[in-house]
Amino acid sequence: MPDFCTIQLFAQGVWKDVGAVSLAGAASKGWRASTHAGYDTAWAVEHIDARDARAFSSQFPVGVADFQNPHWPVFLIDMLPQGFGREELLKQLKLPETAEESADWRLLLAGAGNPIGNLRVKEAAEWLAQKESALRGFGDDEVAAREEDFSEFLASQGLFVAGSSGVQGEWPKLLLTRADDGLLYLDHTLPDHRARVHYIVKFGRGRNPRLAQILRHESVYMDLALRLGLRVHAPLSLRDRALFIPRFDRRISQGGVERLGQESIAAMTGTAGFGIALSHDEVCRRLVRICTDPQTEVLEYLRRDAVNLALGNKDNHARNTALQRDFNGRIGLTPLFDFAPMYLHPDGIARRSRWDGNDDGRPDWTRVLDSVCAGAMPQNGDRHEALDRQSLANGLRAMAPMLWEIAQRGEAMGMEADVHAHLRKSIEDQARQLEAVR
Repeated sequence: MPDFCTIQLFAQGVWKDVGAVSLAGAASKGWRASTHAGYDTAWAVEHIDARDARAFSSQFPVGVADFQNPHWPVFLIDMLPQGFGREELLKQLKLPETAEESADWRLLLAGAGNPIGNLRVKEAAEWLAQKESALRGFGDDEVAAREEDFSEFLASQGLFVAGSSGVQGEWPKLLLTRADDGLLYLDHTLPDHRARVHYIVKFGRGRNPRLAQILRHESVYMDLALRLGLRVHAPLSLRDRALFIPRFDRRISQGGVERLGQESIAAMTGTAGFGIALSHDEVCRRLVRICTDPQTEVLEYLRRDAVNLALGNKDNHARNTALQRDFNGRIGLTPLFDFAPMYLHPDGIARRSRWDGNDDGRPDWTRVLDSVCAGAMPQNGDRHEALDRQSLANGLRAMAPMLWEIAQRGEAMGMEADVHAHLRKSIEDQARQLEAVR
């Protein structure tokens, strides 16, 4: 097993070798192993200082420097299969399902050949190419009818699933792509020229009624987000217990498929590990210094947290928010994803990311704005302008009328009666708090 991996980046319609990550520590340490990372000289010279889709990550601008880390670079951790995808790959590699961090490097070299975004590990792509998988399409109803057993069905048909299951998270998910014939195919098996729509399909987990209720509300919550003015990509579609989520890291045009750069907030802040509790204030400070339109992105981030609080979405860890980087230089938050009433989760999920100071789930938005704007003041060498505090306050207050409407008419908007009844007080409370922002 090699102690390095080659990083490929999709640009101008082809995968290009643009750099490498080498282990300096023992592979058995998993993502905790120290590393060196760097760009190929030719790529560095051509795209020097780029942080957009031409870069590994906003944390790793293109250049000739050798990036040394006490752990894997976090963009690489973003590509490491977790949850359902990890379990699938462990089966394929005939490793025990209880394998922990010591299996990480081997999982990366096999499982990062078709991840979200525009990066992949070359060695994983080559390993994936050796796994013959017939090109077989499925109708939407056929996918939905088999729900969480769909991956087992695919395996029984001789189809290699792991190449399209590398999406992080606990819910069973597959990357499926609608082709020119209207059928759905495992994403890694379909040639780009046949692709029409790319999906993440999320399947129900077990028979717990609260988990089923969470899944039923994801499409409803995305509609509510759109009403509230949050950044939304496209409607979600629920068929039985299969949720079809259109992907926003892919764009299809006459020239083919464009893959956009994507990284988690963990990668943006350089924070390694899983289950990370990041300070919202620190995230905003990084958004200001990384994004091409800091005012817009910070407001979007603030509004999302207010809506999460109102609608009971407690699962706000550092991989449930991400940056998108395109080839025109734009860097900003992706559209909203993983937005649901996670207070229902039977495991009792807690709100992980909080505002500095006394954030007990009811942040003082006036104080938050003071802190965010103070932390975003330009320092020596900073090129960004100071945030317009009044504009941020106006943007928060603007959500209050729709929150009041959701509090009154949430069931008519698709919320189930018990969910609406449980959340009505928090929705009204958040509306009052936003009205008071100055």
